[in-house]
Amino acid sequence: MDVGVVGTGAMGRNHVRIYSEMREADSVYIYDADEKAAKALSENFNVIVCNSVQSLFNSVSAVSICAPTRYHYSLAKEAIENGVNCLIEKPIAMTSKEGEELLKSVDDSLVIGVGHIERFNPIVKEIKNLISHPKFIEIRRHNPGSTRIKDANVVIDLMIHDIDLIWNCFFEGCKNFELYSAGDRDVHKKVARFNGCLASISASRIACRKIRTIHVEEDEFTIDGDFMAQELYIHSKPERYGEINTRYAQENIIEKVLINRVEPLKEELKTFLDCVMKSKSFPVTPEQSVLNLRIAENSGLTIYSDNSILIDGKSQISEMDTGT
Repeated sequence: MDVGVVGTGAMGRNHVRIYSEMREADSVYIYDADEKAAKALSENFNVIVCNSVQSLFNSVSAVSICAPTRYHYSLAKEAIENGVNCLIEKPIAMTSKEGEELLKSVDDSLVIGVGHIERFNPIVKEIKNLISHPKFIEIRRHNPGSTRIKDANVVIDLMIHDIDLIWNCFFEGCKNFELYSAGDRDVHKKVARFNGCLASISASRIACRKIRTIHVEEDEFTIDGDFMAQELYIHSKPERYGEINTRYAQENIIEKVLINRVEPLKEELKTFLDCVMKSKSFPVTPEQSVLNLRIAENSGLTIYSDNSILIDGKSQISEMDTGT
């Protein structure tokens, strides 16, 4: 199968690197408005440079759209119109309104997926298997300052990964919740209350160190995980032991979960090409990705109930199709 990559920035280069290593990818075609950057990349990975997006779409069966966010909608729409299966780097579009417009163009005969990479982090699958009735979830995604992303705030740049995990993984299909949001372009926090669980996610682009952590509490155990290190620890509460008058008592047990470490992007791209070859849906759907944008755009206090958004008891938005 011939594959393509549109956009050869930081994420695009990684897509090119991985595709060039995959047996499923016969030839790799790339396009970037910066011809020099594309040519330099082609020399490193022996890929084919196209002189236009249309030329690339004419040459491939599947494409990764890794251009800046403001171009996602137009490029994805063009790929669909050309009958090309596409994986759109997150977010699916610049706004939920653009995303909803793109949904109207989706062709069911094509595989259309969105690159929310943490879905393919092995600790996420382990956490989902371990939890049943979480009472508290906290995810932190903090970065040192960077000039890499210029057209998106910290919610679209970083937090949207964790929005996807909360709403489309841990609480998939949950339509009744309260959500509070506060912050600015570089620092943001969202707190959601689901039935019996409080979920807190924070993101920052002004931190002095990189943080990617998750903390989950249930009645009988607590989970601490690190997305980067792909490490997971379970803290459980066994019965205290020892005689009453002794100085020693064990109050908890810490277990390290054995994780088969992988490169999440490689798993994502392998899954994408497998879905194309087998004509099956990609795990991260366009509908879920539009929901992520709706949550990302939230500000202040919002109450969601049965597919409607209620603010102070008044319905502000009628339909909220989550794709579930």
